[in-house]
Amino acid sequence: QVQLVEPGGGLVQAGGSLRLACAVSGRTFITYGMGWFRLAPGKERQFVAAISWSGASTYYADSVKGRFTISRDDAKTTVYLQMNSLKPEDTAVYHCAAHSRAVAMISLSSYEYWGQGTQVTVSS
Repeated sequence: QVQLVEPGGGLVQAGGSLRLACAVSGRTFITYGMGWFRLAPGKERQFVAAISWSGASTYYADSVKGRFTISRDDAKTTVYLQMNSLKPEDTAVYHCAAHSRAVAMISLSSYEYWGQGTQVTVSS
């Protein structure tokens, strides 16, 4: 059983920064590709960022490119999402997810395991 826990999140002013963390336990972390998705009120779940097993490949949604950075620390079995220059439209519940493929995946249906989500609120 794989478990993903996101203890971060919070309230930040527009233009500010926040770092989300997702701790993974249960199986060998290095064999999982990881991703972040977000769900805003009245909208469908949206892809945010993904990273491959090795960390060599990353992908970002156009809306966050240049502002967000996904990274992983295999020793800590944790994936991070550094969010800079935050905007009110970034307000959402952010979920991390894992899949057992080597490449970075942007499709929601490719992910097998999900965290419970953490709220990020950006005030204007």
